Amino acid sequence: MEGHIPLPPFAALVVAAGKGLRVGGDVPKQFRSWRGRSLLAHSVETLLSVGANPLIVVIGADALGEATIALEGLSGFAFATGGATRQDSVRAGLEAMADASPDKVLIHDAARPDLPVAVIERLLSALDTHSGAIPTLPVVDSLAIASPTQTMAGKAEREALRRVQTPQAFRYRDILAAHQFWAGPTNAGDDAQVLVEADKGSDAAHATSIAGSVALVQGDERLKKVTFAEDLMEANSIPQFRIGQGYDVHRLVAGEELWLCGIQLDYDKGLAGHSDADVALHAITDAVLGGVGDGDIGTHFPPSDPQWAGARSGQFLEHAVKLASDAGYRVGNIDLTIICEAPKIGPHRPAMRAEVARLSGVPENAVSIKATTTEKLGFTGRGEGIAAQAIVGLLRKS
Repeated sequence: MEGHIPLPPFAALVVAAGKGLRVGGDVPKQFRSWRGRSLLAHSVETLLSVGANPLIVVIGADALGEATIALEGLSGFAFATGGATRQDSVRAGLEAMADASPDKVLIHDAARPDLPVAVIERLLSALDTHSGAIPTLPVVDSLAIASPTQTMAGKAEREALRRVQTPQAFRYRDILAAHQFWAGPTNAGDDAQVLVEADKGSDAAHATSIAGSVALVQGDERLKKVTFAEDLMEANSIPQFRIGQGYDVHRLVAGEELWLCGIQLDYDKGLAGHSDADVALHAITDAVLGGVGDGDIGTHFPPSDPQWAGARSGQFLEHAVKLASDAGYRVGNIDLTIICEAPKIGPHRPAMRAEVARLSGVPENAVSIKATTTEKLGFTGRGEGIAAQAIVGLLRKS
């Protein structure tokens, strides 16, 4: 995925075998709609997009039909049948990938649909020195210990506590051995506890290579678990449309190529910048990111990062469109104004329009490209640079 470091090979297991009763209704929550798609589809698509292989989705014994519909349009994964408890389901999923024998595996709950790739990066990196890694967040509220009669029996020190999220990452052989050795309570809480407890209980008769060390890495509030009906209602009540605007400027200098809207123009000067300096695509990219409230182009593609030196700006726009899609929106229309004295934009407008439409996934009639001058005033009037301003309409996906 653009904007992120290459990931090492890893497998993934998405647990979707529960009943999800607390969310209400007759359909398990993992198959319910969230931002235009099933809860399950969001995390599965993200994991596939960053190279999870194999990817096993663990479902209930009678859920194949619902799961197939929930993941319609996706490929590259396999189903496994879960068991009576979460531990049984995870073990079944891990054993289903035994032939592949991956080095690293992520175990994720389908009820956490918004999966930031940066968290995956941190988890896999931590496995270089630990058998497991889990994303956590600090506890910000004061904590009280409750007595059996529901009175305050004491306080807990929040500084030593963390909120635990998924996905959780493990060396595959360690977590598989831990689940196969597991003899603790029916509900272990999560897989990291299975790993740690198995290490404590291992002996010569059950010798394993379990190291048991579980690293804590920074989690993300976006990984919030969907638990109750109001969680679904909140996500599905997002506005029907949003609007973003973007503005960018680059200097014109001799010896550089001139790229505008993904098209190279024949001109005696070009735009200077860390990437190809396509000021028009930069403005559109910022408008898309602004529409979904996800930073700006510098946030995702910092100019300090050498991997973006000379990069084509079309990939920046495609990344922004993907982020908008993940947030439940598609591009509705684009209105772009290019501000310069020269070169003339008119002769190139059809090609520009077609390329912007392709990158954004919209028909050409949804793209407007205009050009204007500043009547010889300012830096654009003096031919020192080119500016671009874009407004993008985002429509909620059905």
